[in-house]
Amino acid sequence: MPKNYDVIIAGCGTAGLYAAINLPSELKILILSKRELLLCNSALAQGGIAGVYNSPNDNIQLHQNDTMIAGGFKNNTETVHILVSEAARDIETLISLGVDFDRTPDGELHRTLEGGHSRHRIFHHKDATGFEIVSKLLERVKTLPNVDIMENTYLCGARKTSTGFAVDTWKYEERRTFNSHFLIFATGGIGRVYEYTTNSAIATGDGITAAYEMGADIKNLSLVQFHPTAFNNKHTRECFLISEAVRGEGAYLLNKNGERFMHNYDDRLELAPRDVVSHAIILESRKLGSTDFYLDITRKDPEFLKNRFPMIYKNLLDQGYDLTKDRIPVFPCQHYLMGGINVDSFARTKVEDLYAAGECSHTGVHGNNRLASNSLLEALVFSRRAASDIAKKAANMKDEFEDYEFEVNNDAPPIPHGFRTEIRHIMQNSYFVIPDKKAAVEGFERIKEIKHELTTGNYLVNPDYIEAKSLATVAYLILKEVI
Repeated sequence: MPKNYDVIIAGCGTAGLYAAINLPSELKILILSKRELLLCNSALAQGGIAGVYNSPNDNIQLHQNDTMIAGGFKNNTETVHILVSEAARDIETLISLGVDFDRTPDGELHRTLEGGHSRHRIFHHKDATGFEIVSKLLERVKTLPNVDIMENTYLCGARKTSTGFAVDTWKYEERRTFNSHFLIFATGGIGRVYEYTTNSAIATGDGITAAYEMGADIKNLSLVQFHPTAFNNKHTRECFLISEAVRGEGAYLLNKNGERFMHNYDDRLELAPRDVVSHAIILESRKLGSTDFYLDITRKDPEFLKNRFPMIYKNLLDQGYDLTKDRIPVFPCQHYLMGGINVDSFARTKVEDLYAAGECSHTGVHGNNRLASNSLLEALVFSRRAASDIAKKAANMKDEFEDYEFEVNNDAPPIPHGFRTEIRHIMQNSYFVIPDKKAAVEGFERIKEIKHELTTGNYLVNPDYIEAKSLATVAYLILKEVI
């Protein structure tokens, strides 16, 4: 595998793959996949992709309004307008790439409803839309002769050079440096900084940490979204999601007494935005002294539910619950990050020729709270815009690379055990749905100590170290904004 590339993309989810597809075919591209190719937050996305596309009863102004309302009007209006007005273009591209969105009996694209949306505008593939999209994007990328993909390759860090970037990687005990003219971070979210999350195992904020260390602006990292209806088995760190689309199809949210309660908190009931529903559950939990909450959609036709939510149905059966017959235990759980590496409308960071797209970026489209199913759309729109900006710049680039090597000390000791567990415990206790200011202040002091130890200590660079340092940096940046 060559050492020098025109573009390196760190991340193999929707944003990373779509950027590669949209970059000029004459550019040599390297995609770094932290683990196996389909292990990413994008592939876990259930609900769908929001957008106005051949929609006679909808328009981009309504989609923009819903996005702004959900975000508490703290959204960037320029990027929100770009998001909603360019959605049709990328949805059409997905269809041309073979993405199999569900259709009605007469062959029309089916649109479902989710919390915060005033219209049925969610295109979906059953309840596994993200997996369908990533699979089809990956199929296309694998056909591109100008793209190399490295699986099980960790991003250790990156440095700006006179010709672009040097990227430090780890794979199976081997450290390698790759050079590029342009660098795109598409590394996903930060869910593993919490004890419980819907995120995949790769979500440790590695790209955000690398960008921070390179001098990029990190903005609104404390805007963490907690999904109100993660499956609550109280045992596993990774909690699978009961999609918002289940409530969109009519599920009721019940407290420990089997009573609906959302009418006490919001007129939109179960279809209020995610932050509203999560807050309501926590307040109801405190009022009743219980964390027992349930989704109930048993009044719906069983065959409809099995066909509409096959993945959720199967996952629940594996846990001993039948979606068609049983109330499903749920509770809020860390789900998404609205903040991240600050970028402009072309996904450009403050660092020249460094881009960020997808969940690791902060475009401002989500404001204080992401509207359901806008995340896949954001990843598509702004990774494509990053690719178009790189294409313009690449016309003038020189075929030269500074030869840079990172220091490697294979005799350094591994990090002490327990840092990641401690970080997760601090974050879960101090900054979950309704923050605990006192715990956040105390936790911040300990996080600072851990971050200092990991960034200044001479430890062996391996996955344990990379992820612990990333989690410490992410926790530090979140709590710094809070206190």
